[in-house]
Amino acid sequence: MAIEVRIPTILRSHTGGAKIVEGAGNTLGELLTDLDNNHSGLRGRLVTESGTLHRFVNVYVNDEDVRFLGALDAPVKDGDTVTILPAVAGGAFGFAAAAAIVQHRAAAAAIVQHRAAAAAIVGHRAADRHDALG
Repeated sequence: MAIEVRIPTILRSHTGGAKIVEGAGNTLGELLTDLDNNHSGLRGRLVTESGTLHRFVNVYVNDEDVRFLGALDAPVKDGDTVTILPAVAGGAFGFAAAAAIVQHRAAAAAIVQHRAAAAAIVGHRAADRHDALG
């Protein structure tokens, strides 16, 4: 017997279109690693680089929210059903959009730094002109 995992539509490209896949592990984290071995890229869509569940992902073990069961340390066993659901908030961004935002945080930070540097250069040039006139 294995652990049954229900996959939302947005992630089925990782499972070859399968709505339900099976995996093994003693914790949710181990299960996601096992699933990723068979369905490459799936774990990366659910877990952050720092090793926590993305905040826009809801995961349930037998209808219990894993955030109250230990998140990635939540125990799982053969016969359990794990359901993965994208969080819906405000309707403005879907699961894919939220994932894209997370992936582009570094780019956004670089833009902010670039703008700050550009503003400093503009301020420095204005001060040079003022000194030259004064």
